[in-house]
Amino acid sequence: MKSFLKKGIAILAGSMLLSLGINFFLIPDHVLDGGMIGLGLIANYVWGLKVGFTIICFSIPIFTLAWFHYRAYFYNSLHGLLVSSLSIDVLSGLRDYHLALDPAVSSILGGALVGGGIGLMLRNKTSTGGTDLLAQMISDWLKMNVGFVIFAFDLLIIGVSGYLFSTQTLLLSTITILSVALVTMLCTSSRFLHHATPH
Repeated sequence: MKSFLKKGIAILAGSMLLSLGINFFLIPDHVLDGGMIGLGLIANYVWGLKVGFTIICFSIPIFTLAWFHYRAYFYNSLHGLLVSSLSIDVLSGLRDYHLALDPAVSSILGGALVGGGIGLMLRNKTSTGGTDLLAQMISDWLKMNVGFVIFAFDLLIIGVSGYLFSTQTLLLSTITILSVALVTMLCTSSRFLHHATPH
């Protein structure tokens, strides 16, 4: 029961951090993150779709993979996906109250909050699903830091979407994913060391 409560708190707190970073810092300056969140932001910028709803839709294939090959991660990530995605859409009103900061500063702060939210959930063996879930599986398979794997996915999404946006957006988005990766790795470093230590 204590472990369940701890995981629940991590999901709620992580989702709040992630939602704050996206709605208060990234979206107002039209900045991308990577991974599944990046795909959700692209859908929002291009077609006006809700970010959280898009993340859920795009995550279905990865959750299907987890169901057949990594059932524990499926269950651990399902709640994180639903709560974080719902939080992003519910707190979308924060975009109207964003601070008029330099876009580069907003990218750093937004990335740090997103990375903190992701890292907090990963540290408690849950995640937002999507590419974070896929990164968890790859991290365990290859014994790599999960933050590094997420960073690789982020670069891929930013690179593929490059032709859709301005050079400034790409530069700011690169700053964001670096910030996300750094904070996520800091939050999960002890977990990585635990897995890497021979038993």
